[in-house]
Amino acid sequence: MKANELREMQTAELTSKLADLKAELFNLRFQHAINQLENPGRIEVVKKDIARVMTVLAEKQ
Repeated sequence: MKANELREMQTAELTSKLADLKAELFNLRFQHAINQLENPGRIEVVKKDIARVMTVLAEKQ
């Protein structure tokens, strides 16, 4: 996900996107803990996406 795409979104959309990403990260961590995660690199991608969304939210405030 690109930062430019995020900047075009409204605050409500960003907030819901952040909640979705946090839920996905929780599920990925849970799968990783029980050794069912096929792509461990996905955790890092989701973390960076969360950081991007939080940065854009901070810019809008």
